[in-house]
Amino acid sequence: MPKTQASIHSPTPANLRRLAAALRRGELVAIPTETVYGLAANALDAKACRKIFRAKRRPGSDPLIVHVTGLAQAAGLAHVNPAAIRLARHFWPGPLTLVLPKKPVVPDLVTAGRSSVALRAPAHPLTRRLLRLAGVPLAAPSANPFAYISPTTAEHVRQGLGTRIRHILDGGPCPVGVESTIIDLRNPTRPRMLRPGAVSAAELARVLGCRVPVPRGRRKRPAKAGQIAPGLMKQHYSPKTPLRLIPTLSRAMAAKLPCDAALIYFRRPIARTARVSEYWLSERGALREAARNLYAVLRRADRGGHGCLLVELAPVRAGGLATAINDRLRRAVSRL
Repeated sequence: MPKTQASIHSPTPANLRRLAAALRRGELVAIPTETVYGLAANALDAKACRKIFRAKRRPGSDPLIVHVTGLAQAAGLAHVNPAAIRLARHFWPGPLTLVLPKKPVVPDLVTAGRSSVALRAPAHPLTRRLLRLAGVPLAAPSANPFAYISPTTAEHVRQGLGTRIRHILDGGPCPVGVESTIIDLRNPTRPRMLRPGAVSAAELARVLGCRVPVPRGRRKRPAKAGQIAPGLMKQHYSPKTPLRLIPTLSRAMAAKLPCDAALIYFRRPIARTARVSEYWLSERGALREAARNLYAVLRRADRGGHGCLLVELAPVRAGGLATAINDRLRRAVSRL
């Protein structure tokens, strides 16, 4: 592993060519996507992908999402069915991952030994350019130590993996801010959502013309057998500071807290208290803003030296991104 700090590369044409060549050589490159930053390697090179697991200290039972340019490249990696084609044409490039039966070209290491592979065409223009320049699909889980808060800026990546990798491509803050929706299409007649994200179950159902069940249960610990897709463990996205979830925060609640506690509101409070530290996900309670700020706010609070964090859930009735935000918060509060 590198002992020096990773370099953050500006997105110049020369740097993109240099990083594409590094990926073809089997090196790791942290890349921006519209969801979170990913730690990328050539998805067809098992030796390169093994470096991802080592850098993140990620268990081999947790598979990797493979990033592709689009349907044509996806068809070379998986058996693409009509439901997948319909969804890809509607939502790709974008924050939707499809789980499909894999072809032998995909290393078993990438899929945690499963016969399926998770595929996504990212929308971030820099990553799309890098995919074309590299000429290979890129396996890329979030670019952070395993189970910690996902990174949404290049500096977040350097804070977590700076001494374990060499290259970070700076694409600015991630515009979506939470990981992609994952849908299981191994049986296209019975699709099911595995992880909520920016693409809602209702949107998927409208395109597919059938109901798409949302996830209910969460794994208690890393599975010995490979998971179907990443991001399904009970504990994930977790700060080091103990965290509690509250449906609705109030000033009266703040008055009863120890002084080293911190409150994280969904919407900026009208009246603030000087007794404890306060953060918020959105100025006016906008879901997209809250999702975009979620991980940055959790990171800032986690570095604030607080004894505990109390976080307000997103309004349940809002659905869509609220479901994704609350899913990440519930996993962040869990312990193995």
